[in-house]
Amino acid sequence: MVLKRTHMCGVLRSSDIDKEVVLNGWIAKKRNLGGLIFCDLRDKTGIIQIVFNDTVSDMLHHQADSLRSEYVVGIKGIVKERQSKNKELATGEIEIFVSELIIYSEADTPPIYIKDDDNVDDNLRLKYRYLDLRKQKMQRNLTFRHKVAKTARDYYDEMGFTEVETPMLIKSTPEGARDYIVPSRVHPGSFYALPQSPQMFKQLLMVGGTDRYMQITKCFRDEDLRADRQPEFTQIDLEMSFVDMDDVIEIQEGFLKRLFKEVLNEEISLPLPRITYEEAMERYGSDKPDTRFGFELVKLNELVKNCSFGVFTNALSAGGDVRGITIEGGSAQFSRKDIDKMQDSLKAYGAKGLVWIRHGGNEITSSINKFFSQEELHALLTEMNAKEGDLCLIVADKPKIVFDALGFLRRDIAKRMGLLDDSKHNLLWVVDFPLYEYDEETGSYSAMHHPFTSPKPEDIDRLQSDPGSVKAQAYDIVLNGVELGGGSIRIHDRSLQSKMFQILGLSEKEIEEKFGFLIEAFRYGVPPHGGLAFGLDRLVMLLTGEQSIREVIAFPKNQAAQCLVSEAPAPVSDVQLEELEISIK
Repeated sequence: MVLKRTHMCGVLRSSDIDKEVVLNGWIAKKRNLGGLIFCDLRDKTGIIQIVFNDTVSDMLHHQADSLRSEYVVGIKGIVKERQSKNKELATGEIEIFVSELIIYSEADTPPIYIKDDDNVDDNLRLKYRYLDLRKQKMQRNLTFRHKVAKTARDYYDEMGFTEVETPMLIKSTPEGARDYIVPSRVHPGSFYALPQSPQMFKQLLMVGGTDRYMQITKCFRDEDLRADRQPEFTQIDLEMSFVDMDDVIEIQEGFLKRLFKEVLNEEISLPLPRITYEEAMERYGSDKPDTRFGFELVKLNELVKNCSFGVFTNALSAGGDVRGITIEGGSAQFSRKDIDKMQDSLKAYGAKGLVWIRHGGNEITSSINKFFSQEELHALLTEMNAKEGDLCLIVADKPKIVFDALGFLRRDIAKRMGLLDDSKHNLLWVVDFPLYEYDEETGSYSAMHHPFTSPKPEDIDRLQSDPGSVKAQAYDIVLNGVELGGGSIRIHDRSLQSKMFQILGLSEKEIEEKFGFLIEAFRYGVPPHGGLAFGLDRLVMLLTGEQSIREVIAFPKNQAAQCLVSEAPAPVSDVQLEELEISIK
């Protein structure tokens, strides 16, 4: 027997006083005061206090006394005004006087506490994720995720998009990360790959006349994990025909405006700011700039090109840069020990050192005092717009190292100073990316986004003569220093696509083996098309203020790419391996 609930626990209020209600949920806590037994009843919407007083039957009182944490129960009772109100609960002004109780299921003592402020080890949380999910925070996050997905589906449906499912078992193609592969029993020695993205199939949908496609889809990448990465993740994936970059951006901005209004009740102004990739790197040292605070990069090449400090001049003679950031009020806040730790953290980005200058008004102190006079140091501070009490930090090296190091440093320092306000949502587009990245070690080019990204029309004639100067029709949407999504206008011309592959060093045989089916499709008429994919997990993480996407995924993997609930990955039987004609060394 199941008591048919009339309400969820967290929705009842003072306006419901004297109503008879039926609730179902879990016992969060019990207090026995002799004649009175109080329990906190919990479901996904919240907690409410239920009461068994001395007027109930002995049998009901005995039942109530047997309750323990995480018992699953159903109750019927009358809503009453609570004498001792709890301002911390949304339901804290009322309680339920119980007249009927059903115990659906008993529970052992759980291995983790079911409360939001529990500091339990992450791996233990993931092992008992089904218990962790009972926390109010987790249920709020999953509900929020549902609302984001629903808003996306509703909006894109109104915009004329058709939701189409693309295959999960595909051919392995190079998209930048390692594939997860799946052996075929029917075709021994051959393998499927799990898709890193639906990229080629959504382009084929454009060839097929679908016109506007969307899908909320799983993608898979076998790569090292970080707080905002998982081996399987979810995209809001989009593609549309007969569009240019402005068309794509306009449609996505409409979605973001709708989304922020519906899930956060926040108005965002359109159009969103746009900056070029070059400007983003020059000002912020990152193509994912966080604009909630200052600390913008300042180029110092001209000022130091004739100085006696070899670190600066050697970097410049090797084609590098000398750039710095100014930390307002940082002189008093960061000790020499703090700066040494910063310097150590920059080693991960290839930086060999970190120069510091403290603006003390009349006296300027610096790690390069013996190479620069007070006047020269003052000139550096002036160039960096430093004021008394400020701290200047400078890196000299190859441009990429300088950008990466200072890009990380400005955001790390802002975090330490409490300047990363998660209630503030700074959205912007980064456009005009380079089409190619040059690898100095291999002496070859790779696609910055993917090999289907179209160059800007005015740059096509330099594809072979100067590929490093070619700009792409690519665009990323960034929120608070995190890439929410990225896309591009795609190549729809067969000869241009072939030329793109050739510049990437692919032979005709390799092109045919890896992308033959796409090139074949391009023989039969291809509309101009472009698209974008939002990272759903990241989007929900940022809008909920969480620090890890694991907090917005029901059953995430840990840092070792393991599902601790199901204990995947796991060995398979010899019989299964034999069927697949696979032997393990």
